[in-house]
Amino acid sequence: MSDQAHSTPVTEADLQTRDNQVVADTVRWLERAVIGLNLCPFAKGVHVKDQIHYVVSRAQDARELADELHRELEALAEISPEKRDTTLLMAPDCLQDFLDFNDFLELADDMIDALDLGGILQVASFHPQFQFDGTDLDDVSNCTNRAPYPTLHLLREESIDKAVEAFPEAEEIFEKNIDVLEKLGNQGWADLDVGAHACPYAGNKTEGQAQ
Repeated sequence: MSDQAHSTPVTEADLQTRDNQVVADTVRWLERAVIGLNLCPFAKGVHVKDQIHYVVSRAQDARELADELHRELEALAEISPEKRDTTLLMAPDCLQDFLDFNDFLELADDMIDALDLGGILQVASFHPQFQFDGTDLDDVSNCTNRAPYPTLHLLREESIDKAVEAFPEAEEIFEKNIDVLEKLGNQGWADLDVGAHACPYAGNKTEGQAQ
């Protein structure tokens, strides 16, 4: 008999257990790196208020992920900020290659325009293998945009504007994060045991992404 005949079917319970682990890993990353190192001064507020919506995608390819992104963009636009300020859509089963993931972001931007959500929502991105153009893969500065899984962060433009008003030096966060991580070093980052890091509101200079 083939090995496939002996394999145990994956049940819904198995998938739910995995989904729960993906969320737990992401929350761990958020609490230990993003909030713990104060790499994003805007993250703690929405976290403690339970205004972050975590969604684990079971998409196997970009088309399926695009469908889920479409649904989550519409859902975020319709719900009040007090109930859901932002959404993290994690995709553990597709776009593992960073360049493929980077290409997907153009589709995400086009989708926002097609839904007439320009100026209302935007999509930031984080990936376990994120790499800025001109850096080595193991350059610790890349950790500013790394998360445990390929992740799309759906944000409200209004929330970003309010955050920037509250922190006038917001445009300096990216540079500060680079400095913090370089002082921490790769070993210090590894000791956090979070797999990756990113700041939900800052550190998303898309022009610096690998092309």
